Amino acid sequence: MLEKMKDEIELVSRHLEVARAVADHEPIGIMKLSELLDLPSHRIRYSLHVLEQLGYIRASPDGAMVTARTVELFAHLNDDLDELVRLLEGMKRSG
Repeated sequence: MLEKMKDEIELVSRHLEVARAVADHEPIGIMKLSELLDLPSHRIRYSLHVLEQLGYIRASPDGAMVTARTVELFAHLNDDLDELVRLLEGMKRSG
């Protein structure tokens, strides 16, 4: 059960890394993102697909670009992650 959660967290981490790179270098294409992040292009393509489906990026003729939803995500990201950490900490057994 926890292995699946770990895999999902790693996947979300990659999606966030891709979204940050798009925000920092927009517009940007798959090959440039692949080089920049040192990830295979199929992983970049999958992350871009997921991010587009969720409304965090949009495709343009010049490459991927972030949306206002991404700006909002990053504005609250640390607080949202802190809340997740608190939830996980609460799951630990004391003693």
